[in-house]
Amino acid sequence: METSSTASYTAKLIDGPLEGKTVATAFLDSGDPRPRLELNADAGKRYIYARAAGLEFDSPGDDRPSAVSYRFIETVFD
Repeated sequence: METSSTASYTAKLIDGPLEGKTVATAFLDSGDPRPRLELNADAGKRYIYARAAGLEFDSPGDDRPSAVSYRFIETVFD
């Protein structure tokens, strides 16, 4: 069985203000994809995204996904 040793994956933003964008994101120390993303935007605001169900793998035997879907939760103003 092949395993993947990559340290990052592509976060696919599937809705909200950044819909259709992708972001390179590091895995957690446990090797799992991040449950939430906080993305800085201009004018002192951050977009909060939560992990969705979509996972993509480069090869069937990979233990880590190459891409993970995220859904928009809220905009936070600093």
